[in-house]
Amino acid sequence: MSHRISIGFYASPPVDLRVSDDELAKLQAAVGGDGWHEVSAEDGDVKLNLQHVLWLKVDKEEQRVGFGLSS
Repeated sequence: MSHRISIGFYASPPVDLRVSDDELAKLQAAVGGDGWHEVSAEDGDVKLNLQHVLWLKVDKEEQRVGFGLSS
C-alpha cells in the first residue's frame, strides 16, 4: 500500500510524495534525528536534511477523483 505524505521545512514549501509502508515507517523513525535520510518514493528519490524537517503529514485516506464514487 502507498501513502501520500507532505514534508514541511523551516524556510521552503512542503514536498509531497507517495511512499510505501516500509518507507513511511523508516521516515517516521528518522524524523527528529540528525543528519541525512533518503526516501525512495514513487515520484523519485529524495534526500532530506533531518535538521530542517519541521513536520510530516500522512493522509489518512486515498484521494479519489471522479463521479459516483461513494465511501
